Amino acid sequence: MSVLANTVARLAALIVSASLALATPVLAQQPDQLIRFTDPEGGEIEGGVWLPDTAADGARALVVISHGNLGSFQGHYDTAEALADAGFVVASLTHPGDNWRDPSRSIQVSDRPRHVSLLIDHMTQDWTGPVTIDPERIGAFGFSAGAFTVTVLAGGVSDPAPLLRHCEAHPEQFLCTLLERQPIEVATWRPRGHDPRVKAAVIAGAAFGMTFATDSLAEVRIPIQMWQAGDDEILIAPFHAEPIRDALGRPPEYHRVDKALHHDFLPVCTADLAAAIPQLCRSQPGFDRAAFHETFNREVVRFFELTL
Repeated sequence: MSVLANTVARLAALIVSASLALATPVLAQQPDQLIRFTDPEGGEIEGGVWLPDTAADGARALVVISHGNLGSFQGHYDTAEALADAGFVVASLTHPGDNWRDPSRSIQVSDRPRHVSLLIDHMTQDWTGPVTIDPERIGAFGFSAGAFTVTVLAGGVSDPAPLLRHCEAHPEQFLCTLLERQPIEVATWRPRGHDPRVKAAVIAGAAFGMTFATDSLAEVRIPIQMWQAGDDEILIAPFHAEPIRDALGRPPEYHRVDKALHHDFLPVCTADLAAAIPQLCRSQPGFDRAAFHETFNREVVRFFELTL
């Protein structure tokens, strides 16, 4: 086996094992409701809903969450809880084919925006929860591949050709090693998925930024809060976050987190998870993930309170 092939296999195994391990401690952080809804293209999509205090009157704003590669609807439970405590209804889904149980389409990210639009359909049309959702106040949060998803929902149009060229020039980068193992299906790439119901968005650890047409991003006028890990070792600068940040028609509220690694946007690991999968839980010396998440969640809540 070549050095590159061995690296690809090792990194892919790490992602799968890390995602499997991540699911175990997160199961203790259950949402208020578990949901399932039909995908017209086949199967069901699972998700979870975090609820605000039902004592207050009035329709509530909805925030939907799109997880990163090989994650689950529980992957950002701390942010969901913070938003629910602030009065939002929060709905998160597990992306079919790109989750800890099923990685079969983990690089075929073009279906993801459609999944989130189906989640919005379910929450605004079919969901029968204890509070009412205001369909004019819908926000979206996404991390990593989920950030790509939310950028498309906001109006970004993606083309895989720049990504293929990028990986020809940078085959050693993490994302490109995964693409060698699971090539993109260019013929079925769906670059459009704008959902005008999304009125504000938070994107953290943006992925595939180089694939977005700058003219499409120039048409994005909704408020966007962007978070970038200052030392992201997975999605290397300046190829992912910067092309989005610099081309948006409305300048985003931008936060660069010094010393942060890519997975620092995930919740704090339990001791067992940190021992089992240290790569997922590792932070750089001097970086306090717990303290960061207090700030991160507070700022995400503030942003959605301001914009929704």
